Amino acid sequence: ESRLIKMDHKKELKEMYKEMKIEAGVFTMTNTQTGKVFVGSFNNLKRLNGFQFMLKTNTHTNKKLQADYNLYGQEAFDVEIVEYLKKKEEGYFDEKKELEKLEQKWLDTLKPYGERGYN
Repeated sequence: ESRLIKMDHKKELKEMYKEMKIEAGVFTMTNTQTGKVFVGSFNNLKRLNGFQFMLKTNTHTNKKLQADYNLYGQEAFDVEIVEYLKKKEEGYFDEKKELEKLEQKWLDTLKPYGERGYN
């Protein structure tokens, strides 16, 4: 009985996921046990799934983040999209450059280095 509900929920999530528009933005992944933060960005925030999958399969390139993920487990981490990239409606818009600037703004604000984070 409960399994059936789970399946439906999964299907629902899949549908929602498909309908999500492709958005660029900056995200944080916070270790709730230590307060350490990772700041990252994607030109398509759907790629967060792949990012989390790499951690789950112990293949992430950020060794410090991976080590803590292995140590504390998935439950210890909160992922949050902190800002979406606002795209210009007209004229030239260098998404890659603008996204880098946006990510840098968050790096400057949160300073997730050394004891404070994973960047």
